[in-house]
Amino acid sequence: MNNREILEKYEIDYLLINSSNEFLDEYTTLEENSAFKITNFSGSTCDVIMTPDTIFLFVDGRYHIQADNEVNPDLVKVVKLQIGQSVTEEIARIVGRNKTVGLFSKKNSQYRVEQFSKYFDVKLLDDDIFTPSFDRTSENSEEVFGLSPEEKTEGIREVLYDDEAIYVTNPQEVSYLFNLRDYSKQYSSSIYAKAIIYKNEIELFTPDNFDVLVDRLMDFRGRIYVDKKTINAFDYNLINEKAIEVKENPIAMMKSVKTNVEIEHLKSAFARTDEAVLAIRDYIEKYDNLSEFDISEKLTEEFMAHGAKSLSFRSIVAKDKNSALAHYGEISKDERLCDGSLILIDCGAYYEQGLATDCTRVFVKGTPNDLQKNVYTTVLRCFLNCFDTENITTGGEIDNQARLFFQQNPVDGFVFNHGLGHGIGISVHENPPALNKSEAGKVKLKENMCFTIEPGLYNKNCFGVRLENSCYLKDGKIVSFSKLPFEKKLIDFNLLTEREKELLDEFGVI
Repeated sequence: MNNREILEKYEIDYLLINSSNEFLDEYTTLEENSAFKITNFSGSTCDVIMTPDTIFLFVDGRYHIQADNEVNPDLVKVVKLQIGQSVTEEIARIVGRNKTVGLFSKKNSQYRVEQFSKYFDVKLLDDDIFTPSFDRTSENSEEVFGLSPEEKTEGIREVLYDDEAIYVTNPQEVSYLFNLRDYSKQYSSSIYAKAIIYKNEIELFTPDNFDVLVDRLMDFRGRIYVDKKTINAFDYNLINEKAIEVKENPIAMMKSVKTNVEIEHLKSAFARTDEAVLAIRDYIEKYDNLSEFDISEKLTEEFMAHGAKSLSFRSIVAKDKNSALAHYGEISKDERLCDGSLILIDCGAYYEQGLATDCTRVFVKGTPNDLQKNVYTTVLRCFLNCFDTENITTGGEIDNQARLFFQQNPVDGFVFNHGLGHGIGISVHENPPALNKSEAGKVKLKENMCFTIEPGLYNKNCFGVRLENSCYLKDGKIVSFSKLPFEKKLIDFNLLTEREKELLDEFGVI
């Protein structure tokens, strides 16, 4: 069917298509990514609006270049969102108000539906014609995290009344509550399941007994608390008249503050991640004519050799101009390193507890040029200054500090076009905390919250540099999990202040 036939079928003016699945996962396989089916854009996050004549693809700063490279401009118009721009408002600007827009109810949160309803007449569609149903069988493994499911929910259950319950639909939250992991899916450790928390018990539902879950929800005579940002609109409408919105998700907040057991595990996981990345640096130094693909394959081997269960996301291995794509989506067999080639590696893995590691380093084959050293050193200085932040309140304030640094130390032609960092946990991008301009960036950082600091500078005609360490808050100070040294031959030490040199000593150079 063409655009007009699809819109006529649903009796709508426009159709919103996004990259998510029914669990609103961040990383969705291309097989179930409807936006990819329509545009050929393979990034993890985007929105698509189908009009009678045009396809509009909305992407944030991480994907501007990638979108241009992947889509056919004769068929798809790329809308490049800038930092702070609302995708909802931009869609409204193009579509206009008081139009009927179709949304797939299982692939949009109730919160998004309500936001769109401020601008459009939203029509919920239960079946996505672009992707089939998928088998959600999980191979669950039980892990030890220091707290049992009963202990984790005790504080929540004791304030519930007998006629109240909490409906949990986010896979990471369910995995956290029940200490369960599933390593059978790429780039994920969470199980596909949902849960209900009652006054006196908690109940787990996997896809093979979702029919029982629906019966439980229908039979419950009371209030059911939900997070509108994590429940899809289809599930919300099952309990519509019973649903009560929670303004601050207690499970998300609990999950964001790691136990000491989890912190100790992450220290071990990052030590092994460091070893894998250092092995790749040696591999690049030792061998000539390596391709991005060669390096990616070797990196996976190293992770597995160091005990990884799986990768926490698809590794980014990006040479020269490709490194200017913050989330470079391809790994080429033809892009081969030669003397002076810059290579950006962004990678991570899951180990025993299924908590994600995430780090980024930039190497150079042979001798770097002055521009490479200048950009690398500027990004390194930004990282060190953010890492040295005192009197920490919110992640958004650290993000502001990074932007101010780059404004005061500009490199002509290079831009910083993404958030400074994100939370890490069962998901490699956990929320909260966040080091960006979003609402999550306003959440106060707490002891044992884990997050990345990853400033970067990018020029699509040259290259990009991003340096990322995953950290946590301890006694009011930022502590780095990763102890990876930085690349000595890419540092112009004359640009460093004395304080920056002191901070660099904590990590070392190689």
